[in-house]
Amino acid sequence: MTNSLSFDVVIPARFSSSRLPGKPLADIAGSPMIEHVYRRALQSSADRVVVATDDECVAEAVRAFGGDVCMTSPDHASGTDRLQEVATILGLSSDRILVNVQGDEPLIPPKVIDQVAANLSANPRAGVATLAEPIKTLQDFHNPNIVKVVAAESGLARYFSRAPVPWPRDAFSGDASELPAGLNARRHIGIYAYRVALLNRFVSWPVAPLEQFEALEQLRFLYHDENIHVADACEAVPGGVDTEADLHRMRELLG
Repeated sequence: MTNSLSFDVVIPARFSSSRLPGKPLADIAGSPMIEHVYRRALQSSADRVVVATDDECVAEAVRAFGGDVCMTSPDHASGTDRLQEVATILGLSSDRILVNVQGDEPLIPPKVIDQVAANLSANPRAGVATLAEPIKTLQDFHNPNIVKVVAAESGLARYFSRAPVPWPRDAFSGDASELPAGLNARRHIGIYAYRVALLNRFVSWPVAPLEQFEALEQLRFLYHDENIHVADACEAVPGGVDTEADLHRMRELLG
């Protein structure tokens, strides 16, 4: 990565969560989860790290540890919409790169944040960059909560799906008890880098049919012929916190 790379990090943090209400403020080793994520992002090469939230309790917690916070509308359908509002509030230029770091990933490696920003900067054909990692087990391959991505040789994404893709038809017609060698199935990692100009276009588009059925907002970009660059993450990215069990696991890891 060159020293000329310049980008900002935005961490969307909603207080309400269907599976784990109040998740950003969940205590992990004496600090709220959002603080762990924020301090990881500060270790990246970002020029600025901002928490985007619609909840004053989250905002107060961020201010308490000295973090930068931006209040946003409670009506956003996705984190991408919230990111675009932040770009507007901050008056960012259309070519500015923003990295969306999930607010429930307190172990996100800083080098991965730098990587996704650098990948977008190095690929002008893409308006979005994201990351992936190999799928190693049959259980993960069939798990609809693990999003799969299929990319071209160029590194540009062709499709994202909750279904097991690519489907090894011939191999599974015989022994379907393990993943066949060479399948190269990839799990999508939910970190994104965007150019602000594309975020501005994104919020003007209606929900795409593919996006609606798969419940994957990144499909809106592909539906509108926007390129998404995908690469394998340079470091392992531990899972985020979606459930109470995840929270206990994270407390053990960081305690």
